[in-house]
Amino acid sequence: MACSLRVQGLSRQYQTRNGWRKSTTVQAACGVSFYIPAGKTLALIGSSGSGKSTVARCVVRLERPDSGEIWLGGVEISRLGARSLRPLRSRIQMIFQDPTTSMNPRMSASAIIEEPLLIQQRGTRNERRERAASLMVEVGLSADWLDRRINEFSGGQQQRIAIARALALSPKVLVLDEALSGLDLSTQVQIIQLLKNLQAAHSLTYLLISHDLGAVAHLTDLLAVMSAGRIVEQGPTKEIIVNPQQPQTQTLVAAAEHFKKAFARAQGASA
Repeated sequence: MACSLRVQGLSRQYQTRNGWRKSTTVQAACGVSFYIPAGKTLALIGSSGSGKSTVARCVVRLERPDSGEIWLGGVEISRLGARSLRPLRSRIQMIFQDPTTSMNPRMSASAIIEEPLLIQQRGTRNERRERAASLMVEVGLSADWLDRRINEFSGGQQQRIAIARALALSPKVLVLDEALSGLDLSTQVQIIQLLKNLQAAHSLTYLLISHDLGAVAHLTDLLAVMSAGRIVEQGPTKEIIVNPQQPQTQTLVAAAEHFKKAFARAQGASA
């Protein structure tokens, strides 16, 4: 069953210190609110330093927000402790920008995909191995490659393995933090199509984090634009692209036009 995601009034700040100077407060996210219906996709877009990755880390509870609410379906998770969170973590998973730094290069593909199952104490050794083999095939890789180390795969293949690992616990929500930005254009096209197929097959809800509207516009139903820790514009993707209201959004839409032409050429080449 699909799961919605609601973020209401989320704020997060950090204290930074520069040598002997007094610490300063950085407001990374301030009053961020959005809603993703079950089975839909929202892209949180903004330039570097806008606060979007902070929001992503709070949503999956790698960090605790200073204030606000995070509703995963009917459960509010923003204030839950580690013990209460553990059984809920399988419902929301995160895919990071760089698979080479988010996965241990000394581990095999099988060990990486099985690791969440092992942590959650799910299945026997054989059952975990079978699950890993099935997920490898589902993300477009051969099950015969299960015992290869992660550094034997290309960047696009590594990202597919990262997706397989995120799917191991059968989550309902996936948060993708710049998961396309490190890939060449033709590989982006392939990964976008894979994510579409997986969403349809598993009724997944996506929160996409990106600085590049063009890279995610083909995937998203809803769009929220961040600047200086705040959402400055949000709504249906098509409406915002056709009629952007804020200067930050207009800049992103203009940049996306160049991507759109290159994306269309790449689609034709990979067809």
